[in-house]
Amino acid sequence: MNLLLDPNVAYLLLVVGVWVAVLALFTPGTGYLEVGALFMLALAGYGIYNLEINLWALVVLILGVFPLLLTMRKTRHWVFLALSIVALIVGSMFIFRSEDGLIAIHPALASVVSVASVGLMWLIGRRSLEALLAVPSHDLNALIGLEGEARSEIHMEGTVYVHGEEWTAQSSKPIPAGSRVVVVGRSGLVLRVEPVLE
Repeated sequence: MNLLLDPNVAYLLLVVGVWVAVLALFTPGTGYLEVGALFMLALAGYGIYNLEINLWALVVLILGVFPLLLTMRKTRHWVFLALSIVALIVGSMFIFRSEDGLIAIHPALASVVSVASVGLMWLIGRRSLEALLAVPSHDLNALIGLEGEARSEIHMEGTVYVHGEEWTAQSSKPIPAGSRVVVVGRSGLVLRVEPVLE
């Protein structure tokens, strides 16, 4: 446990834990990232609890989470992302205090980690924002008016084959399986269909 009381190790665990937490926030999935982030932040928390810290730096680090959350919600995404990155760098670099009251982190380590933080956070943030702001490549409204085939009996709900794919479909009229249908509307990914009049 003495290794965890080295400010450089605690600093590295803190920053990498924040990186992994941000990655987990922007790319939710299996839960491995979330558990890894929690583990690293818990180890860093042990160091923060037992070492001399600058309280203002801890506050800056915690407040840096809010611009990150606003990145996903507000229109000035890049401003909030930049504020979050600056808060991470400043807060983590100055969080541990040496005996003479100055920064306890080795300057070379702080420089390398800060440059890596800027690059990684900017890359994660930029890619995530591009995905968030991207226009869908499939226009589902283009399905309206197309004809297809009822793959199952449709009585309120069933399955149709339209434009090379199977879709869940709804109809107010009973439609037997194998009948031709026309798409008259949609609700999310559910198509509203009617039988083709022959």
